[in-house]
Amino acid sequence: MALPSLDLRGLTPAPITPFTKEGDVDYQAINRLGSWLGSIHGVKGLVVLGHAGEGTFLTTEEQVSVIKAFVKSVDNKIPIIAGITQEGTEVAALEAKRAREAGATAGLLYPSHGWLRFGYQPGAPQDRYKRVYEVSGLPLILFQYPDNTKATYNLQTLLDISAQPGVFAMKNGVRNMRRWDTEIPYIRQQRPGLQILTCHDEYLLHTAFDVDGFLVGYGNVAPELLIEMIEAGKAKDYPTARRIHDTLLPVTKNIYHRGSHMEGTVALKHALVARGILDHATVRSPLRPLVDGTEQEIHNAVAQASLSRVA
Repeated sequence: MALPSLDLRGLTPAPITPFTKEGDVDYQAINRLGSWLGSIHGVKGLVVLGHAGEGTFLTTEEQVSVIKAFVKSVDNKIPIIAGITQEGTEVAALEAKRAREAGATAGLLYPSHGWLRFGYQPGAPQDRYKRVYEVSGLPLILFQYPDNTKATYNLQTLLDISAQPGVFAMKNGVRNMRRWDTEIPYIRQQRPGLQILTCHDEYLLHTAFDVDGFLVGYGNVAPELLIEMIEAGKAKDYPTARRIHDTLLPVTKNIYHRGSHMEGTVALKHALVARGILDHATVRSPLRPLVDGTEQEIHNAVAQASLSRVA
């Protein structure tokens, strides 16, 4: 099965899913967010229904509708990529099939979440990617989880999966810089056609010089500066990349230096309010509102980074 030409060598934001104050999916806000991100030169695609998109908190019907809404919002300018998160391989394969039928061009395949606690049997990740692609025909992005989880893949597993039909890119969030510095050059050597994307929202400066692009929730709120950082990384221009990192550091701290990475999704929504895309930062349980005063801190950080309101 031939793969479509999917070029994610740039910024691929992972949009949030906006909700109304009553807790329903806000499709008008999806249109505002998607059309804005899709209009920015250097944005290569959008990954919906991931962690930042609260994808596992949505019903099956809502997931399909969200994919369709984002596809419509970008007016075919860029691909919509769906997070595939179901735990069992067969149900994940059917989830990927639904995503493709809804208009997704590719899928970001998550590990089975039981592996986070118990680990996985040898060969199980390879089989997961194989089966999901066979059933759905949806091109897949390999997702490397943090090294401090039991769902992280060792180097051989990464090489095995990335050699399989249908796998065209890797989203790497290993969050172990020893592994990153050792493994990324080797994977580059062994899999030269694989697009390598960092998802280290809080470590973008370190990883910017080794990758083809960023696949990050951070792309919701600072796409303009992140695209500049990607270009600086590709040019090996450390001073420029460092300047952008320092400019964004107040925002980075207020979104990603919190007690839990889950709080980052709530913070992203506050930052989108500051930028004029959202009217409020409503989330769905089990996410909770942030403590009093946090919203103003995030707004101040956005202003300090000179991220203007979107017309």
